[in-house]
Amino acid sequence: MGFNDAIIEKFHERGGDVGEHWAGKTLVLLHTHGRKSGKEVVNPLVAAPDGDARVVCGSLGGAPQDPQWVANLAAADGPVTVEIGTETKLADATVVRPGEPDWERLYGIWREYWPDAADYETKTDRKFPVARLVFRD
Repeated sequence: MGFNDAIIEKFHERGGDVGEHWAGKTLVLLHTHGRKSGKEVVNPLVAAPDGDARVVCGSLGGAPQDPQWVANLAAADGPVTVEIGTETKLADATVVRPGEPDWERLYGIWREYWPDAADYETKTDRKFPVARLVFRD
C-alpha cells in the first residue's frame, strides 16, 4: 500500500480525522481525472480555510515539479468531487499559479495554516501553485 493509499484509508476509517502529523488540520480528498488516462485519481491534501472555501497547494512536499493533480484540476471541465470530513461535495476549483492575481494571498493562507510549508520551500526553487475550492450547496 502506498503512502497516499494509507492516508486515504485512515481518512475513510476515521471520518476525515486522520490525526497523527495532520492532527488539528483539515484534510480533503480531491478527486480528479487524468488528462491522458481519464482515470480517477484521489489525492489527500491539507486544506486551509478561506472563508467558505478551502485552499490546497501543489507543494508535493517540496519536489522540483508540480504534482499531476494540479494540471488535471486545471484541465477539469466543470466541478470536481471533494471529500471533507464525512461529506462528499462538488466544488468549483480555480488553479492559481505564482505571479497570477491572488496567488500571494492564497499561498500565504495555506503557508500559515500548514507548518511544513516552510520546510518544503527549502527543498526547491519552485513556487507552489495553489487551488481554491468553492463548495457548491
